[in-house]
Amino acid sequence: MARSIGILGTGKAVPKKAFKNDDFVKHGLDTSDEWIMDRTGIRQRYIVEDETTSSLCIEAAEHAIKSAGIDRDTIDAVIVATTTPDYPVFPSVACLVQAGLGLREVAAFDLSAACSGFIYATEVATQMLKGGHYRHILVLGADTLSRVCDWRDRSTVVLFGDGAGAVILGDVKKGYGVLSTKLGSRGKDFDKLIIPIGGTKTPITAENVDSPDRYLKMDGKAVYKFAVNIIVGIIEEALTLAHLKKEDITFFVPHQANKRIIEYAREKLGLSVDQVYVNIDRYGNTSAASIPIALSEANDKGLLKSGDVVVTVGFGAGLTYGTSIIKWA
Repeated sequence: MARSIGILGTGKAVPKKAFKNDDFVKHGLDTSDEWIMDRTGIRQRYIVEDETTSSLCIEAAEHAIKSAGIDRDTIDAVIVATTTPDYPVFPSVACLVQAGLGLREVAAFDLSAACSGFIYATEVATQMLKGGHYRHILVLGADTLSRVCDWRDRSTVVLFGDGAGAVILGDVKKGYGVLSTKLGSRGKDFDKLIIPIGGTKTPITAENVDSPDRYLKMDGKAVYKFAVNIIVGIIEEALTLAHLKKEDITFFVPHQANKRIIEYAREKLGLSVDQVYVNIDRYGNTSAASIPIALSEANDKGLLKSGDVVVTVGFGAGLTYGTSIIKWA
């Protein structure tokens, strides 16, 4: 009999430092609280100081393990969705998390799909669990994009915050859990959201070490157009795979990238404001962490009830996109 796989517990972690819009002005950036709020809906975000991607992951994972009420010795794999690992090539963040949590020597690996990464990682874990060789899998989405932003570029640096979100996946009641997932990519537009140098194509050298191309570059209009053109369509496809309709959606947890994109999706899906979880005003865009942070908050607040049809959707660099339909267990 096929296993039904769902979320057993949730957790989140953010850095200690809350960074408000006016703090950018204090750092000499030509912007204002009004300018940022009007364009993004962001009031503040959290920025790492002595924290790292792995340390945030470990904290979020501890909360998820407690939330799930499981013995950590039953965790058989760790998957971390991130594009900002502690180290440039290896080891993976997942290996640091495995060690930091004191887990057995289980499978541990990172997955790179930018802001869609958590949905990608959840699908990988779901299929691993359905194979029957794993009991529980710890899935994390975590990024510290403040480390790769150009703090002189107000078009990007004001958008992003740091954080980590975690879930424990395992067996749930038949018919509950992850009902369907739809993933995709548009690689021809890879250059719309990119860090141009620092990889093997163009390594860092003495000549380019101070280049602004070391930092995140985004064609905001192109990414916005991409998101609004794919977000509703892939949700409808995933709903069809799950034999559901838009009217069956109980709760919508989108990637927290832009308040206008979220509102566009809400209207197209015919949802009320109360059916959509929005926390971009407090965290900014935390990339792969945004969906699991939102899920953790919603779960902690008791907003997610057994039997609710919860829809998650993400989109980001690659360009990648993905959505999952979950019957909350």
